[in-house]
Amino acid sequence: MGPQVPAAEVSSAARWKVLAAVVFGVFMVILDTTVINVAFKTLQEEYAADLNLTQWVLSVYVMALGIATPLSGFLGDRFGEKRVFVASVFTFGLSSLLCGVAPNLGLLILFRALQGAAGGIATPLGTSLLYKAFPPEDRGKAMGVFGIALVAAPALGPILGGWLVDLGHWRWIFYINVPIAIVGTLLGSLWLPASSGSRSARFDPLGLLFSSVGFGSLLYAASRASSLGWTAPEVVWFFVIGVVALVIFAVVELLVVKEPLLDLRLFGNGAFLVATLTGWVSVLALFGAEFLMPLYLQVLRGRTALEAGVLLLPLALASAVATPVSGRLFDRIGARPLAVVGFGLLAINTWQFSHLTPETPIRTIQWLLALRGLALGLTVQITMLVSLSVVPLNRTARASSLVNATRQVVQSLGVALLATILVSAISTSTSQQMAGAERFRGEGVTEERVVLCGPDGVATTGTVGRVTLPPQALGPIRTFCAEYTQGLENAYTFTFYASLVALALGAMMPGWPGKVERREALQVSTAD
Repeated sequence: MGPQVPAAEVSSAARWKVLAAVVFGVFMVILDTTVINVAFKTLQEEYAADLNLTQWVLSVYVMALGIATPLSGFLGDRFGEKRVFVASVFTFGLSSLLCGVAPNLGLLILFRALQGAAGGIATPLGTSLLYKAFPPEDRGKAMGVFGIALVAAPALGPILGGWLVDLGHWRWIFYINVPIAIVGTLLGSLWLPASSGSRSARFDPLGLLFSSVGFGSLLYAASRASSLGWTAPEVVWFFVIGVVALVIFAVVELLVVKEPLLDLRLFGNGAFLVATLTGWVSVLALFGAEFLMPLYLQVLRGRTALEAGVLLLPLALASAVATPVSGRLFDRIGARPLAVVGFGLLAINTWQFSHLTPETPIRTIQWLLALRGLALGLTVQITMLVSLSVVPLNRTARASSLVNATRQVVQSLGVALLATILVSAISTSTSQQMAGAERFRGEGVTEERVVLCGPDGVATTGTVGRVTLPPQALGPIRTFCAEYTQGLENAYTFTFYASLVALALGAMMPGWPGKVERREALQVSTAD
């Protein structure tokens, strides 16, 4: 890649302008991973489509995100990180506009794919640009502030999406990205440091082919496994195809090509390997609550999607406060103390979540979510910081694309695995009985919202009070509530063990930033 201005020579004001430009670009990409989830039923009704076809609106975004991410490093090296980042932010905004005006489901799926591809390129390049703009002693602080957007966007997505759907303006789920993209494009053009591309950067077509097939197949298998189960032929075949393609991809990248699409040799660096592995496990341990808790609130407590999103706010607020603090602490004491404290707190917190019942007070749940947000803020950024700090500065974009691509797959597979653990606790007979009991849910109730698992097996509504269901409906509902509660306990217990693994790995990360900075300085090469 072409020469860049060293971070030490960039003024303080210019650095924070880079941070602002990157935050605008990346925030909407992360927001779109969750904001559309609450509109799924609305999309199905709007386009009169079946469940399997509508599912592609969600699946294709994640697949395109994962497929495009490995390509971001090469594009940044070849055409300049600033130019590619700004173009991807603009493309994300344009594709969001096209999603909003899509007249049919087929075009919506196509534009969602374009949206995901643009987002997959923008995120790792934004991280690389931000990292390079700050000197080593300030990178933790900068990434900590950047982390506010990373943890706030997924939490705000269901709230914003639910509010817009309730108002009947579901298309604004896409339109809201347009002004953000316009501002992000302008700020990126004006404030990001110029970087020229290098014609010597070689394209790796074999790497792109096998990474696309591998990551795409695994992400699709994960998206379908949560609804079809891991043993469904469709899921098994795509999972096998994905694994085989990634094995071939690894062989090609390590033994065949001189300039690989993803530099897998970075895993030969012990600190990079430990930090990346910790990041993989922590993704599952940390974000499991953002998947499981809305299900608990909606299925067992009868909350709407919007209400569930609002109840998750303590997690977002606590993490937004803790993330910049952890960034400053990283600059002073390094990653290891933060990892030990953060993942230790996470393990205790997850164990508490595994003992939730339908009668647990909402206030207690909010306090537990706030503690989880604190653990999230202490740990979410430090693994990325360590990964980037131990590679040569001119390989930052490649390292960022490698970390982001693999995390995307791990997170998707993790969510699918948690869904499977949850559903496996509900017996087939209970599912069949519940199908017959559903028609009783509306008897004597003037609202659609019904709490199935209230105290003493009573269904309640928001304003009418309590309505006792007929015996033939009450029995299956009680069984369902007990089994669903057990499923949640099993899923949270799994994330508890994942948090213990993250704690063990985190204790192996560097303890003081000075050692990392000196190693980085020795590794940086100014040659292209």
